[in-house]
Amino acid sequence: MLYSYHESKTGGVLNLICKEPGFERHFFRERQNRLLTIAWNTGHDQIITIDGIEHVFPTQSIVPLMVNQSVNFEHPDRVVAWQFDRNFYCIIDHDKEVSCVGFLFYGAREPLFLRLNTPEQHKFDALLTVFYDEFSTHDTIQGEMLRMLLKRLIIKLTRLAKEQYLDPELTENDLNLVRRFNLLVETHYRKFHAVSDYANLLNKSPKTLSNLFSIYNQKSPLQIIHERIALEGKRLLLYTDKSAKEIAYELGFEEVPHFSRFFKKQVGLPPSEFKEQVKHKLSAYSLVGKN
Repeated sequence: MLYSYHESKTGGVLNLICKEPGFERHFFRERQNRLLTIAWNTGHDQIITIDGIEHVFPTQSIVPLMVNQSVNFEHPDRVVAWQFDRNFYCIIDHDKEVSCVGFLFYGAREPLFLRLNTPEQHKFDALLTVFYDEFSTHDTIQGEMLRMLLKRLIIKLTRLAKEQYLDPELTENDLNLVRRFNLLVETHYRKFHAVSDYANLLNKSPKTLSNLFSIYNQKSPLQIIHERIALEGKRLLLYTDKSAKEIAYELGFEEVPHFSRFFKKQVGLPPSEFKEQVKHKLSAYSLVGKN
């Protein structure tokens, strides 16, 4: 079942997709509209593939997904998902911690699988029921009610994420710095490739960032930058007709050989071999599906 609300005043969109067999087709179509997604696996453990990497999506867990991520679900008919854009939720000045650029989406570079115990499952089931009710109530305050429910959902998930993933040594200021760094990388990775570039934007030293991420038990700042560049390189190779030269320039490399060496170091294959290997795998999967 698909519930959708389109706000005429802001152009904002909020979707609720409930155990829909064609979920992924809808997901990929809406991804072009840059919708953030919150996905809840209501069934048994399944595999979720995010940007080509397989993860176990545990039963009764929720994962936030950013607008730029490519996602496949092993069993999409067991997934409940909320999707929304910045116009719907971020058009007003929400608290940074629970905004669409808050900790839930930009606090970590790895997927956050937030597990729900039995009491939490009951709470989310109840919240989902209220969402159903509001999607069927068409009046002048429907948008505001849905926005309030979405904020409540994000607040609940942010609390769970902090409980399950954060080191107690991290202060709120530290957490905000991590979030701002991740957001800046997402915004400037095509132009800035060095930790010092982001340190300058944050008015911090590169050493301060490195020490903070060490406490945070995340990858180093440089790893995060390089992996984001490599990820975009893979997407451009697989989903566009751009040449290696065009991709290199788009990602801020002055020379194609520099990009090729960088890509091979990060991915393990030169750009051309990576593209051929993935296409070969996709062709093999296609043939298996026809037999």
